[in-house]
Amino acid sequence: MSATEFAELLRELKERSGLSYGTLSKRLHMSTSTLHRYCNGDAVPTDYAPVERLARLCKASPQELVELHRRWVLADAVRGRKPEPRGTAGTGAAGTGPGTPDAHATPTAGAEGAEAGGAEVAGAAGGGGRRVRRSLVLAGAGAAAALGSVVLALALTLPGGGSGDGDDGRAAGSGTSVQGRGTQGTPSSPASASASVSVKPSASALAAGPASPSASAAASSAAPGTDAGAGDSVPLTVSTRPYAWIDPCSQHYLIERGPDRVGPPPVEQDAPAWVARHRAVSAGEQFVQITVQGTGAETVVVESLTVRTVAKAAPLAWNDYAMGYPGVGCGGGMPTRAFSVALDAARPSLVPEAGHRDFPFKVSESDPEVYYVTADASAYDVRWYLELAWSSGSRHGTVTVDDEGKPFRTSGNNGRPDYEFPLGGFAWNRVGAATATP
Repeated sequence: MSATEFAELLRELKERSGLSYGTLSKRLHMSTSTLHRYCNGDAVPTDYAPVERLARLCKASPQELVELHRRWVLADAVRGRKPEPRGTAGTGAAGTGPGTPDAHATPTAGAEGAEAGGAEVAGAAGGGGRRVRRSLVLAGAGAAAALGSVVLALALTLPGGGSGDGDDGRAAGSGTSVQGRGTQGTPSSPASASASVSVKPSASALAAGPASPSASAAASSAAPGTDAGAGDSVPLTVSTRPYAWIDPCSQHYLIERGPDRVGPPPVEQDAPAWVARHRAVSAGEQFVQITVQGTGAETVVVESLTVRTVAKAAPLAWNDYAMGYPGVGCGGGMPTRAFSVALDAARPSLVPEAGHRDFPFKVSESDPEVYYVTADASAYDVRWYLELAWSSGSRHGTVTVDDEGKPFRTSGNNGRPDYEFPLGGFAWNRVGAATATP
Protein backbone atom coordinates (compact mmCIF):
# COMPACT_ATOMS: atom_id res chain seq x y z
CA MET A 1 0.00 0.00 0.00
CA SER A 2 2.93 2.36 0.65
CA ALA A 3 3.99 2.22 -3.01
CA THR A 4 0.42 2.94 -4.08
CA GLU A 5 0.13 5.97 -1.82
CA PHE A 6 3.50 7.26 -3.05
CA ALA A 7 2.40 6.92 -6.69
CA GLU A 8 -0.95 8.59 -5.97
CA LEU A 9 0.70 11.74 -4.64
CA LEU A 10 3.25 11.77 -7.46
CA ARG A 11 0.45 11.44 -10.02
CA GLU A 12 -1.61 14.16 -8.31
CA LEU A 13 1.30 16.60 -8.50
CA LYS A 14 1.91 15.75 -12.16
CA GLU A 15 -1.75 16.20 -13.15
CA ARG A 16 -2.07 19.45 -11.23
CA SER A 17 1.00 20.90 -12.96
CA GLY A 18 -0.60 20.53 -16.39
CA LEU A 19 2.74 19.33 -17.80
CA SER A 20 2.80 16.32 -20.09
CA TYR A 21 4.90 13.22 -19.47
CA GLY A 22 6.98 14.16 -22.51
CA THR A 23 7.72 17.66 -21.21
CA LEU A 24 8.60 16.39 -17.73
CA SER A 25 10.81 13.61 -19.04
CA LYS A 26 12.85 16.08 -21.10
CA ARG A 27 13.33 18.45 -18.17
CA LEU A 28 14.22 15.57 -15.82
CA HIS A 29 16.47 13.81 -18.36
CA MET A 30 14.70 10.48 -17.90
CA SER A 31 12.67 8.31 -20.24
CA THR A 32 8.91 8.80 -20.55
CA SER A 33 8.32 5.13 -19.79
CA THR A 34 10.28 5.38 -16.52
CA LEU A 35 8.23 8.40 -15.48
CA HIS A 36 5.02 6.50 -16.32
CA ARG A 37 6.08 3.58 -14.11
CA TYR A 38 6.77 5.89 -11.17
CA CYS A 39 3.41 7.67 -11.44
CA ASN A 40 1.45 4.45 -12.02
CA GLY A 41 2.99 2.66 -9.05
CA ASP A 42 4.69 0.01 -11.21
CA ALA A 43 8.10 0.99 -9.84
CA VAL A 44 9.54 2.90 -6.89
CA PRO A 45 12.65 5.01 -7.64
CA THR A 46 15.77 3.70 -5.92
CA ASP A 47 16.89 7.31 -5.34
CA TYR A 48 14.88 10.21 -3.97
CA ALA A 49 16.73 12.96 -5.88
CA PRO A 50 14.79 12.61 -9.21
CA VAL A 51 11.53 12.42 -7.25
CA GLU A 52 12.29 15.71 -5.53
CA ARG A 53 13.22 17.34 -8.84
CA LEU A 54 9.93 16.14 -10.35
CA ALA A 55 7.95 17.48 -7.40
CA ARG A 56 9.66 20.88 -7.61
CA LEU A 57 8.95 21.09 -11.34
CA CYS A 58 5.30 20.44 -10.49
CA LYS A 59 5.35 23.33 -7.95
CA ALA A 60 4.87 21.11 -4.89
CA SER A 61 4.46 23.01 -1.63
CA PRO A 62 6.96 22.51 1.23
CA GLN A 63 4.36 20.40 3.05
CA GLU A 64 3.85 18.25 -0.05
CA LEU A 65 7.61 17.78 -0.43
CA VAL A 66 7.85 16.50 3.14
CA GLU A 67 4.85 14.17 2.66
CA LEU A 68 6.24 12.88 -0.65
CA HIS A 69 9.57 12.09 0.99
CA ARG A 70 7.79 10.30 3.85
CA ARG A 71 5.85 8.13 1.40
CA TRP A 72 8.97 7.37 -0.61
CA VAL A 73 10.82 6.24 2.54
CA LEU A 74 7.97 3.87 3.40
CA ALA A 75 7.61 2.52 -0.14
CA ASP A 76 11.36 2.06 -0.45
CA ALA A 77 11.57 0.23 2.89
CA VAL A 78 8.78 -2.18 1.93
CA ARG A 79 10.51 -2.99 -1.34
CA GLY A 80 13.75 -3.69 0.53
CA ARG A 81 12.03 -6.37 2.63
CA LYS A 82 10.42 -8.42 -0.14
CA PRO A 83 9.98 -12.04 1.01
CA GLU A 84 12.25 -14.63 -0.54
CA PRO A 85 10.73 -17.27 -2.84
CA ARG A 86 10.00 -20.65 -1.30
CA GLY A 87 12.99 -22.88 -1.03
CA THR A 88 15.52 -20.04 -1.18
CA ALA A 89 15.53 -18.90 2.45
CA GLY A 90 19.04 -18.39 3.68
CA THR A 91 20.58 -18.68 0.20
CA GLY A 92 21.19 -14.93 -0.15
CA ALA A 93 19.95 -14.89 -3.73
CA ALA A 94 20.99 -11.79 -5.62
CA GLY A 95 18.41 -9.14 -6.29
CA THR A 96 16.42 -9.44 -3.09
CA GLY A 97 18.50 -7.40 -0.63
CA PRO A 98 17.96 -3.75 0.19
CA GLY A 99 21.20 -2.74 -1.51
CA THR A 100 20.29 -4.29 -4.87
CA PRO A 101 19.55 -1.78 -7.65
CA ASP A 102 15.93 -1.68 -8.75
CA ALA A 103 15.26 -3.14 -12.17
CA HIS A 104 13.21 -0.06 -13.00
CA ALA A 105 15.86 2.44 -11.91
CA THR A 106 16.88 5.14 -14.36
CA PRO A 107 19.42 3.55 -16.76
CA THR A 108 22.31 5.95 -16.29
CA ALA A 109 23.31 8.62 -13.84
CA GLY A 110 24.36 10.82 -16.76
CA ALA A 111 20.78 10.84 -18.05
CA GLU A 112 19.43 12.16 -14.76
CA GLY A 113 22.42 14.16 -13.57
CA ALA A 114 22.93 16.33 -16.68
CA GLU A 115 21.74 19.92 -16.39
CA ALA A 116 21.91 23.09 -18.54
CA GLY A 117 24.90 25.30 -17.79
CA GLY A 118 27.57 22.63 -17.99
CA ALA A 119 26.77 20.64 -14.84
CA GLU A 120 29.14 17.72 -14.52
CA VAL A 121 27.94 14.36 -15.76
CA ALA A 122 27.21 11.95 -12.96
CA GLY A 123 28.84 8.55 -12.84
CA ALA A 124 32.53 9.36 -12.30
CA ALA A 125 34.66 6.95 -10.26
CA GLY A 126 33.08 3.98 -8.50
CA GLY A 127 35.50 4.56 -5.63
CA GLY A 128 34.04 8.04 -5.12
CA GLY A 129 31.23 6.48 -3.13
CA ARG A 130 28.74 8.99 -4.49
CA ARG A 131 26.10 6.43 -5.33
CA VAL A 132 24.46 6.27 -1.97
CA ARG A 133 21.67 3.87 -1.62
CA ARG A 134 18.38 4.25 0.08
CA SER A 135 17.75 4.13 3.84
CA LEU A 136 18.10 0.68 5.39
CA VAL A 137 15.57 -0.61 7.85
CA LEU A 138 16.99 -3.50 9.85
CA ALA A 139 14.13 -5.54 11.24
CA GLY A 140 14.01 -8.81 13.17
CA ALA A 141 16.19 -10.39 15.80
CA GLY A 142 18.54 -11.93 13.21
CA ALA A 143 19.35 -8.56 11.68
CA ALA A 144 19.84 -6.96 15.09
CA ALA A 145 22.21 -9.74 16.16
CA ALA A 146 24.24 -9.45 12.96
CA LEU A 147 24.50 -5.69 13.34
CA GLY A 148 25.57 -6.11 16.96
CA SER A 149 28.54 -8.23 15.89
CA VAL A 150 29.58 -5.60 13.34
CA VAL A 151 29.36 -2.87 15.98
CA LEU A 152 31.50 -4.88 18.38
CA ALA A 153 34.19 -5.32 15.72
CA LEU A 154 34.15 -1.72 14.46
CA ALA A 155 33.76 0.31 17.68
CA LEU A 156 35.03 3.85 17.22
CA THR A 157 35.14 7.06 19.21
CA LEU A 158 32.97 10.14 18.82
CA PRO A 159 33.97 12.41 15.92
CA GLY A 160 37.03 14.53 16.59
CA GLY A 161 38.62 17.40 14.76
CA GLY A 162 39.04 15.61 11.43
CA SER A 163 40.06 17.51 8.36
CA GLY A 164 36.68 17.30 6.69
CA ASP A 165 38.46 17.63 3.36
CA GLY A 166 37.09 14.46 1.83
CA ASP A 167 40.61 13.43 0.72
CA ASP A 168 40.23 9.90 2.09
CA GLY A 169 38.89 8.72 -1.27
CA ARG A 170 35.20 8.85 -0.34
CA ALA A 171 32.62 11.25 -1.66
CA ALA A 172 31.51 13.55 1.12
CA GLY A 173 28.06 12.63 2.32
CA SER A 174 28.16 9.26 0.59
CA GLY A 175 27.16 7.43 3.75
CA THR A 176 26.26 8.26 7.31
CA SER A 177 28.22 7.15 10.33
CA VAL A 178 25.71 6.55 13.08
CA GLN A 179 26.93 6.37 16.62
CA GLY A 180 24.52 5.16 19.25
CA ARG A 181 24.46 4.92 22.99
CA GLY A 182 21.53 3.39 24.80
CA THR A 183 20.64 2.45 28.34
CA GLN A 184 17.84 0.70 30.11
CA GLY A 185 16.44 1.98 33.37
CA THR A 186 17.07 5.37 34.95
CA PRO A 187 19.40 8.08 33.66
CA SER A 188 21.65 7.44 36.65
CA SER A 189 22.62 4.03 35.27
CA PRO A 190 26.32 3.61 34.36
CA ALA A 191 27.19 4.94 30.91
CA SER A 192 27.06 2.29 28.24
CA ALA A 193 29.64 1.65 25.55
CA SER A 194 29.65 3.87 22.47
CA ALA A 195 29.86 2.42 18.98
CA SER A 196 30.01 3.60 15.40
CA VAL A 197 28.83 1.89 12.23
CA SER A 198 29.44 3.17 8.71
CA VAL A 199 27.15 1.71 6.07
CA LYS A 200 28.91 1.54 2.69
CA PRO A 201 27.07 1.15 -0.62
CA SER A 202 27.85 -1.99 -2.58
CA ALA A 203 29.67 -1.89 -5.91
CA SER A 204 26.42 -2.55 -7.75
CA ALA A 205 24.71 0.20 -5.81
CA LEU A 206 27.46 2.68 -6.65
CA ALA A 207 26.82 2.20 -10.35
CA ALA A 208 23.05 2.39 -10.16
CA GLY A 209 22.07 6.04 -10.00
CA PRO A 210 22.50 9.57 -8.65
CA ALA A 211 23.26 10.31 -5.04
CA SER A 212 20.38 9.97 -2.66
CA PRO A 213 19.87 10.42 1.09
CA SER A 214 22.69 8.54 2.71
CA ALA A 215 21.93 5.08 4.04
CA SER A 216 22.36 4.39 7.72
CA ALA A 217 21.81 1.64 10.25
CA ALA A 218 21.07 1.91 13.93
CA ALA A 219 24.07 1.17 16.12
CA SER A 220 23.86 -1.34 18.93
CA SER A 221 22.53 -0.24 22.29
CA ALA A 222 24.30 -1.67 25.30
CA ALA A 223 22.76 -2.44 28.65
CA PRO A 224 24.58 -1.10 31.73
CA GLY A 225 27.81 -2.94 32.42
CA THR A 226 27.93 -4.76 29.08
CA ASP A 227 29.88 -4.33 25.87
CA ALA A 228 28.36 -2.66 22.81
CA GLY A 229 26.40 -5.17 20.79
CA ALA A 230 25.30 -7.26 23.76
CA GLY A 231 22.07 -5.38 24.35
CA ASP A 232 19.04 -4.40 22.30
CA SER A 233 19.43 -2.48 19.05
CA VAL A 234 18.53 1.18 18.83
CA PRO A 235 14.86 1.25 17.72
CA LEU A 236 15.34 3.83 14.96
CA THR A 237 17.44 4.60 11.90
CA VAL A 238 18.87 7.97 10.89
CA SER A 239 19.62 9.01 7.29
CA THR A 240 21.48 12.26 6.62
CA ARG A 241 21.99 14.47 3.55
CA PRO A 242 24.73 16.91 4.61
CA TYR A 243 24.76 18.70 1.25
CA ALA A 244 21.08 19.32 0.60
CA TRP A 245 20.08 22.73 -0.82
CA ILE A 246 17.17 25.01 0.01
CA ASP A 247 17.71 26.37 -3.51
CA PRO A 248 20.84 26.88 -5.67
CA CYS A 249 20.86 30.66 -5.13
CA SER A 250 21.46 30.30 -1.39
CA GLN A 251 24.22 27.70 -1.71
CA HIS A 252 27.92 28.63 -1.78
CA TYR A 253 31.12 26.64 -1.28
CA LEU A 254 34.64 27.71 -0.35
CA ILE A 255 37.41 26.03 -2.37
CA GLU A 256 41.18 26.45 -2.14
CA ARG A 257 41.53 26.56 -5.93
CA GLY A 258 41.43 29.16 -8.65
CA PRO A 259 38.39 29.33 -10.98
CA ASP A 260 40.31 27.60 -13.79
CA ARG A 261 40.57 24.45 -11.62
CA VAL A 262 36.93 24.28 -10.50
CA GLY A 263 34.26 22.43 -12.48
CA PRO A 264 30.87 23.95 -13.34
CA PRO A 265 28.25 24.02 -10.56
CA PRO A 266 26.55 20.64 -10.07
CA VAL A 267 22.87 19.88 -9.67
CA GLU A 268 21.87 19.19 -6.09
CA GLN A 269 22.02 15.39 -6.23
CA ASP A 270 25.61 15.56 -7.55
CA ALA A 271 26.77 18.00 -4.85
CA PRO A 272 28.34 15.35 -2.51
CA ALA A 273 30.72 14.09 -5.21
CA TRP A 274 31.44 17.64 -6.42
CA VAL A 275 32.26 18.71 -2.86
CA ALA A 276 34.59 15.73 -2.36
CA ARG A 277 36.35 16.27 -5.67
CA HIS A 278 37.09 19.93 -4.94
CA ARG A 279 37.57 19.53 -1.17
CA ALA A 280 34.91 22.18 -0.80
CA VAL A 281 33.47 23.51 2.45
CA SER A 282 29.95 24.89 2.89
CA ALA A 283 30.19 28.69 2.89
CA GLY A 284 28.00 30.98 4.97
CA GLU A 285 25.43 28.29 5.69
CA GLN A 286 24.88 24.56 5.40
CA PHE A 287 21.50 22.89 4.88
CA VAL A 288 21.28 19.40 6.41
CA GLN A 289 18.34 17.04 5.90
CA ILE A 290 17.81 14.32 8.52
CA THR A 291 15.29 11.48 8.18
CA VAL A 292 14.43 9.50 11.33
CA GLN A 293 12.36 6.30 11.18
CA GLY A 294 11.47 3.64 13.72
CA THR A 295 12.51 0.05 13.07
CA GLY A 296 9.41 -1.52 14.61
CA ALA A 297 5.79 -0.96 15.51
CA GLU A 298 6.58 0.65 18.86
CA THR A 299 6.63 4.45 19.08
CA VAL A 300 10.00 6.10 19.65
CA VAL A 301 10.19 9.64 21.01
CA VAL A 302 12.85 11.87 19.46
CA GLU A 303 13.57 14.02 22.48
CA SER A 304 16.00 16.55 21.04
CA LEU A 305 18.75 17.42 18.59
CA THR A 306 21.73 19.00 20.33
CA VAL A 307 24.52 20.88 18.56
CA ARG A 308 28.05 19.82 19.54
CA THR A 309 30.96 22.03 18.45
CA VAL A 310 34.23 20.20 17.78
CA ALA A 311 36.42 23.17 16.80
CA LYS A 312 36.30 26.84 15.78
CA ALA A 313 38.93 28.69 13.75
CA ALA A 314 39.25 31.78 11.58
CA PRO A 315 37.13 31.61 8.39
CA LEU A 316 38.86 29.94 5.47
CA ALA A 317 40.69 32.36 3.18
CA TRP A 318 39.52 30.53 0.06
CA ASN A 319 37.53 31.48 -3.02
CA ASP A 320 33.72 31.53 -2.78
CA TYR A 321 31.77 29.77 -5.57
CA ALA A 322 28.01 30.28 -5.99
CA MET A 323 25.84 27.38 -7.18
CA GLY A 324 23.05 29.53 -8.64
CA TYR A 325 23.33 30.97 -12.14
CA PRO A 326 23.28 34.80 -12.33
CA GLY A 327 20.00 36.15 -13.66
CA VAL A 328 18.14 32.90 -13.06
CA GLY A 329 15.53 33.15 -10.30
CA CYS A 330 15.27 30.65 -7.49
CA GLY A 331 12.13 29.60 -5.68
CA GLY A 332 11.16 27.32 -2.85
CA GLY A 333 10.37 27.97 0.76
CA MET A 334 11.41 26.61 4.12
CA PRO A 335 9.88 23.14 4.63
CA THR A 336 8.14 22.02 7.80
CA ARG A 337 10.20 20.68 10.71
CA ALA A 338 12.74 23.41 9.97
CA PHE A 339 15.37 24.60 12.44
CA SER A 340 18.27 27.03 12.37
CA VAL A 341 21.48 27.26 14.37
CA ALA A 342 23.93 30.14 14.65
CA LEU A 343 27.31 28.41 14.77
CA ASP A 344 29.08 31.65 15.72
CA ALA A 345 27.30 31.64 19.09
CA ALA A 346 29.21 30.64 22.22
CA ARG A 347 26.72 27.81 22.78
CA PRO A 348 24.99 27.05 19.47
CA SER A 349 21.53 25.51 19.74
CA LEU A 350 18.71 24.60 17.37
CA VAL A 351 15.86 27.09 17.12
CA PRO A 352 12.63 26.17 15.28
CA GLU A 353 11.77 28.46 12.37
CA ALA A 354 8.81 30.79 12.90
CA GLY A 355 5.56 28.85 13.08
CA HIS A 356 7.30 25.46 13.34
CA ARG A 357 7.09 22.96 16.19
CA ASP A 358 9.97 22.21 18.51
CA PHE A 359 11.01 18.82 19.87
CA PRO A 360 9.94 16.25 21.00
CA PHE A 361 8.50 14.29 18.06
CA LYS A 362 7.30 10.71 17.74
CA VAL A 363 8.42 8.26 15.04
CA SER A 364 7.70 4.65 14.16
CA GLU A 365 8.30 2.36 11.22
CA SER A 366 5.16 3.63 9.49
CA ASP A 367 5.54 7.28 10.50
CA PRO A 368 9.02 8.74 9.89
CA GLU A 369 10.02 12.35 10.45
CA VAL A 370 12.23 14.61 8.32
CA TYR A 371 14.10 17.50 9.95
CA TYR A 372 15.84 20.34 8.12
CA VAL A 373 18.68 22.21 9.83
CA THR A 374 20.12 25.45 8.45
CA ALA A 375 23.47 26.16 10.12
CA ASP A 376 25.03 29.54 9.46
CA ALA A 377 28.54 30.78 10.17
CA SER A 378 30.07 34.19 9.59
CA ALA A 379 32.95 34.79 12.00
CA TYR A 380 34.38 31.27 12.19
CA ASP A 381 35.25 28.05 10.40
CA VAL A 382 33.20 25.61 12.51
CA ARG A 383 33.35 21.81 12.77
CA TRP A 384 30.22 20.45 14.41
CA TYR A 385 27.81 17.55 14.68
CA LEU A 386 24.39 16.80 16.12
CA GLU A 387 23.41 14.45 18.92
CA LEU A 388 19.92 12.96 18.68
CA ALA A 389 18.38 11.85 21.99
CA TRP A 390 15.62 9.21 21.90
CA SER A 391 13.48 7.24 24.33
CA SER A 392 11.14 4.27 24.07
CA GLY A 393 9.52 3.11 27.28
CA SER A 394 12.30 2.56 29.84
CA ARG A 395 14.97 2.58 27.15
CA HIS A 396 16.80 5.70 26.06
CA GLY A 397 20.00 6.69 24.32
CA THR A 398 21.69 8.97 21.82
CA VAL A 399 22.71 8.78 18.16
CA THR A 400 25.43 10.94 16.65
CA VAL A 401 24.48 12.61 13.37
CA ASP A 402 27.48 13.68 11.28
CA ASP A 403 29.07 13.51 7.82
CA GLU A 404 30.06 9.84 7.52
CA GLY A 405 32.08 9.79 10.71
CA LYS A 406 33.44 13.31 10.29
CA PRO A 407 31.99 16.52 11.74
CA PHE A 408 30.01 18.81 9.46
CA ARG A 409 32.08 21.82 8.44
CA THR A 410 30.72 25.31 7.76
CA SER A 411 32.85 28.44 7.30
CA GLY A 412 32.14 32.13 7.08
CA ASN A 413 32.77 33.65 3.65
CA ASN A 414 32.56 37.42 4.23
CA GLY A 415 34.98 39.34 2.02
CA ARG A 416 36.21 36.29 0.16
CA PRO A 417 36.73 36.47 -3.65
CA ASP A 418 33.39 35.42 -5.07
CA TYR A 419 32.67 33.70 -8.37
CA GLU A 420 29.60 32.78 -10.40
CA PHE A 421 29.07 30.63 -13.49
CA PRO A 422 26.93 32.25 -16.22
CA LEU A 423 24.13 30.14 -17.67
CA GLY A 424 25.39 28.74 -20.95
CA GLY A 425 28.92 29.92 -20.17
CA PHE A 426 32.19 28.03 -20.07
CA ALA A 427 34.10 29.48 -17.14
CA TRP A 428 33.72 31.07 -13.71
CA ASN A 429 33.63 34.88 -13.53
CA ARG A 430 33.85 37.30 -10.64
CA VAL A 431 30.40 38.17 -9.34
CA GLY A 432 29.00 41.19 -11.15
CA ALA A 433 31.53 41.10 -13.96
CA ALA A 434 30.10 41.61 -17.42
CA THR A 435 30.08 38.38 -19.41
CA ALA A 436 29.36 37.61 -23.01
CA THR A 437 27.66 34.31 -23.74
CA PRO A 438 28.45 32.95 -27.24
